[in-house]
Amino acid sequence: MCTTTLPPFYARHLLQVNFITFHLHQRLPILLFPLPSLWPFGYNGFVIGLIVGSALSFKGEWEERVVDTPCGPPSAPFKMGTLGGLEVALLRRHGPEGKVPPHRINHRANIYAMKALGVEAVVGVNSVGSLKEALSPGTLLVPHDFLCPWSVLTFFDEEAVHITPQLDEGLRRALIEAARRAGIEVWPRGVYVQTVGPRLETKAEIAMLKAFGDVVGMTMAHEATLCCELGLPYASLCSVDNYAHGIGDEPLSDEEIRRRARENSGRVEAVLEELRP
Repeated sequence: MCTTTLPPFYARHLLQVNFITFHLHQRLPILLFPLPSLWPFGYNGFVIGLIVGSALSFKGEWEERVVDTPCGPPSAPFKMGTLGGLEVALLRRHGPEGKVPPHRINHRANIYAMKALGVEAVVGVNSVGSLKEALSPGTLLVPHDFLCPWSVLTFFDEEAVHITPQLDEGLRRALIEAARRAGIEVWPRGVYVQTVGPRLETKAEIAMLKAFGDVVGMTMAHEATLCCELGLPYASLCSVDNYAHGIGDEPLSDEEIRRRARENSGRVEAVLEELRP
């Protein structure tokens, strides 16, 4: 079991905790002391965590870092390096070979490890299906909110800690501004609806969901919620890789979705390279 136990004061003011370090090798609980970051390049710069799928490939030199957590192992070893001048901790949520299905991703280990590495903010890159005909495949979107009432992950299984989940507005604006610098158009708002996976949605499900959201995916809401619990700002850059089932006339297949994701990957990487704190 992966649980996080804090004294009542910190449970009530979790988002105000600036320094939380984890003694990972001994699997000890959270230590609430202003200790240095575990980031290997020095902790005076802005360090960003980047959680991506399997379509993106980043050039440059990356140092592999294996992180253990009480929640089990993260999806893959971290890649530590720089991207567009930022120090980055890169994690592939579907594993190094892209074989971990959405419902088997160890989100708690992934976010726990991000905090342990001294990451100060997290950006998720999420492949999504469009719930709106006007939002065509090939588009990028920076959501402002998300919907996931049927499946909620938490670090707090043994006590009641009630956070208010949200996407970080400052980080959202940084992504939108990065797209502007890269000369790439993005939708600056949208609601992300998360389903359970691994199967795609039925036409009836999509007919219901399109009344509440703009895009549908299987991962982002869990990442955003867990980041909120640990006081990590989180925002998402969504790659619209298909119309959802019943939106548009094209037949839907996993192979076609993956092909579109590869086509969109260049635009996604261009935006991330322009990201500034």
